[in-house]
Amino acid sequence: MRIFIAGGSGVLGRELIPLLAGAGHEVTATTRSTGKTSLISRLGATPDVIDALDRDAVLQAVDRGRPDVIVHLLTDLSAGDSVSNARLRVAGSRNLVDAAAHAGTPRIIAESIAWAYPPGATPATEDEPLDPESVEPRRTTISAVTALESSVAELPEHVVLRFGQLYGPGTWYSREGRFGQDARAGHLSVPDTVTSFIHTSDAVRAIALAVGWPSGTWNIVDNDPVSGREWAPRFAAAVDAPEPAVVRSGDIGRPVSNARAYESGLVLRHASWRDGFASL
Repeated sequence: MRIFIAGGSGVLGRELIPLLAGAGHEVTATTRSTGKTSLISRLGATPDVIDALDRDAVLQAVDRGRPDVIVHLLTDLSAGDSVSNARLRVAGSRNLVDAAAHAGTPRIIAESIAWAYPPGATPATEDEPLDPESVEPRRTTISAVTALESSVAELPEHVVLRFGQLYGPGTWYSREGRFGQDARAGHLSVPDTVTSFIHTSDAVRAIALAVGWPSGTWNIVDNDPVSGREWAPRFAAAVDAPEPAVVRSGDIGRPVSNARAYESGLVLRHASWRDGFASL
């Protein structure tokens, strides 16, 4: 297949390219930076430098590649700015879907998030609507995710992957990531909210499997939802940091069910964050 990865130089894209190329797919991967084209080439994809917010550039790039599948991994996390990331989710998704329709690409796989469900004690399934009662800044994020998922559903074949909190190389939850550095500097405070994690290697394997999944939505999380009071000390120990403060957030969070992904063939290498944190 010809596969077009939007956001191919990011954390997931860098792991996904060799996996797809090794399976015999012809991969094109986009980046905003000319400095990352050589990396993309080494990983096994054809690089294409575009700004995903530039509608004409996206239309032209997808038209050039004529892919069978678009993998939408666009994020803007460099400054930790939820507004910028929300803008990219809304406008970038719109541009990709319009480009796919223009080029005759029937299928898209899109990265979404699993922490957008309403708070509660029972595991959230994919059939539950996203949190309608959220307040800022969470409301901005959930509105953008809703727009993303609505846009991709316009294509004949659409797969939405709602990932848990990503951890592993290159993420904020890693030794050299934002939270790892903050923890060692003694600046990290963690809410006691219940969180569902997913290791990047498992997230990438889910994307590769999703190339063959039917249209729909899947939660991609591990088997072990956990409160910040439990994961924070283990994360700190894994990155050689003092134990961070855990604060009451007023949000109990929500465990998330991964039953649908398991039924679709996903076997996790890191079924629990406890194992994954040990290798950070």
